[in-house]
Amino acid sequence: MIPTDPAALPLLCDGHIDVMGRIVDASNATLFGTVTAGGVAAECVYKPIRGERPLWDFSDGTLAGREVASFLISEATGWSLIPPTVLRPGPLGPGMVQLWVDVADKRELVDVVGFGDVPTGWRRVLRAHDRYGDPALLVHADTDGLRRMAVLDVLLNNADRKGGHVLAGPDGQTYGVDHGICLHREDKLRTVLWGFLGEPLPADVVEVVARVLAELDGCLGARLDEHLTRKEIQAVRDRGERLLDGGTFPAPRGDWPAIPWPAF
Repeated sequence: MIPTDPAALPLLCDGHIDVMGRIVDASNATLFGTVTAGGVAAECVYKPIRGERPLWDFSDGTLAGREVASFLISEATGWSLIPPTVLRPGPLGPGMVQLWVDVADKRELVDVVGFGDVPTGWRRVLRAHDRYGDPALLVHADTDGLRRMAVLDVLLNNADRKGGHVLAGPDGQTYGVDHGICLHREDKLRTVLWGFLGEPLPADVVEVVARVLAELDGCLGARLDEHLTRKEIQAVRDRGERLLDGGTFPAPRGDWPAIPWPAF
């Protein structure tokens, strides 16, 4: 099942979850399983709230709700950059359940390469040295999907956009995962998608951001209110307005690490 399948969201909401295993390199309890209803099945990720590690800057027990809020904002853009995500009961209590994205062709959208190995047209983000001391570059592809994801991350205040959180789906679409530490009211943007820095926002992106801000006064705001504080929702509006006022892909603010570590 692909993320844009209209049957995905009802399946995640109402299906029976069977846990198959655990993704061991995740910071919080992240379980892999299947969700089944009416003879339809799909693979999913289940993150129970009880498995969330306490963080100094995010309130305890809020990460699952932030994942759902991030999905709601993604859907409001119409870009469908985050796989269907719900908050629901599960085998280990309430938690976030998200449709699994099977990256069948293993296309990389973010990479670390040598100075002479940058793919044609890719954007350079960071010059560094690898573990052997050789020069290396952090780079990402130049696509509309990544431009939109970079804008979405500004709205979400994504504090952890690692390269491994950017997926090339088997349907040709770009998807982002792992949005638990997003939507803080203080600026915490950390991302590997700085390659568009300073460029004008495309006209269609400006229209989308303006529409999302307008919807914060309606159904979107009401749905976000189930997962975020009013100050956090207001911060979404503030970030969007700054983005529109600037008219370009923003630069790091300088008072917070610009790139998550590790970057993948």
